[in-house]
Amino acid sequence: MKVHTYERAFLWLGAIVLVACLVALLYGSLGLDIHLPSRAGAIDPQQVASTPPFDQPGVRQIGPNQYEAVMIGRIWSFTPAVIEVPAGAEVTFTLTTPDVIHGFHVEGTRVNMMLIPGQITRNRYRFERPGEYTIICHEYCGVGHHTMYGKVIVK
Repeated sequence: MKVHTYERAFLWLGAIVLVACLVALLYGSLGLDIHLPSRAGAIDPQQVASTPPFDQPGVRQIGPNQYEAVMIGRIWSFTPAVIEVPAGAEVTFTLTTPDVIHGFHVEGTRVNMMLIPGQITRNRYRFERPGEYTIICHEYCGVGHHTMYGKVIVK
């Protein structure tokens, strides 16, 4: 008889853990607005440098306290390597790559994207605190991978 009681308790414990994980997943995706970066389109990887907005990479203001950072990841650098935005600004990162798969991660934030040749990727983030945030490539992209980094300066 005790065996059935222990089995029932174990099944209930498993069900409670599953429900708790589902609640955490829903809270993270809906309550905290954490989501995967969106695929915003596709371009010819060989024409990245001549396709808007990648023909003029950089930071531009698109609204009150809203900025767009258009960047290109290529072997073994980000263009531009340094971007500056004011504290409290919401930045929409718009990126692509013409060559191989790269990663794009802004240390200390939830900005984490994968750059696939010809695919345009977007992600938004609000920089509340001033400081310098390092950008790293987290996908191995060749022998110079360790030199692929950049910086977000929040003033």
